[in-house]
Amino acid sequence: MAEILEVIMIVSFGFSWPLNVIKSYKARTTKGKSLAFLLLIFFGYIAGIASKFVNESYMASISEKWYVLFFYVLNFIMVGADLIMYIRNRKLDKENGVS
Repeated sequence: MAEILEVIMIVSFGFSWPLNVIKSYKARTTKGKSLAFLLLIFFGYIAGIASKFVNESYMASISEKWYVLFFYVLNFIMVGADLIMYIRNRKLDKENGVS
């Protein structure tokens, strides 16, 4: 049951990240974005992924519970994409004289 609740939490977060990446892409600015927030979330997903690898009971049943790790990695990739959009948008802000 704990794994199901964890997947629900991760999937709920996961639905918001692609929308956020698209919004960042279209906005072409870093206005309203926080690099510190993105980095905290990014490192949080690293910790979540690492926690699965050091959890012996999870690793013993990974063939049955692979989906939990899959969603962590998927969200990690989405946050990484949003970080890339932040870097791109920061560059665009500098080119346009926005500080």
